[in-house]
Amino acid sequence: MPACTHLDRIRDVAPRTEGCEECLALGDSWVHLRMCLSCGHVGCCDSSRNRHATKHYHATDHPIAASAEPGEDWAWCFPDQLVLKPG
Repeated sequence: MPACTHLDRIRDVAPRTEGCEECLALGDSWVHLRMCLSCGHVGCCDSSRNRHATKHYHATDHPIAASAEPGEDWAWCFPDQLVLKPG
């Protein structure tokens, strides 16, 4: 089974906003939120119109974003294309 090769890029971060940073600035809406585990940026998921979490990854090369949805405990590694779960 493939393993994430970017775990060393995870930092102790807090969400920078209570919603998608860019959507809030645009006055737009989102479906689900993801938080960058390198800097705390909060962006909307790929099911959202603007896909700001993925755009943040491409702009910064910050590899891992965690779900910021209540009750969800998982993350996504963009370059390795892997779901990460605690354990």
